[in-house]
Amino acid sequence: MTRHRIEFNTKIKLAAFQRAKGRCEECQTRIISAEYDHRIAWAMGGESTLENCVCLCAKCHRLKTSSQDIPQIAKAKRREAKHLGITKPKQKIQSRGFGQFTTNTKQTSVRF
Repeated sequence: MTRHRIEFNTKIKLAAFQRAKGRCEECQTRIISAEYDHRIAWAMGGESTLENCVCLCAKCHRLKTSSQDIPQIAKAKRREAKHLGITKPKQKIQSRGFGQFTTNTKQTSVRF
């Protein structure tokens, strides 16, 4: 069963921006255009609520996503796959290859 991602609604975004007083909640710089992120990643079960909403600048949002969210989600997927018994092959699968191809070295000429 897949969940459909639900973005933060306008009311939640406004409340998060007011809570942050117009500053990035990570680095405290003034925000010109705010980005809203889930404290607990949505893919990890985080809900789209005010408590789980964080107001960030673009730089901090990219940093959080690349250094925290993506690795956590990848690890959770690996654990789930391992639990289900899905693993990568231990070694490269060896094949017998193609049979020997022989060429006819004699050229035949056709006369008319």
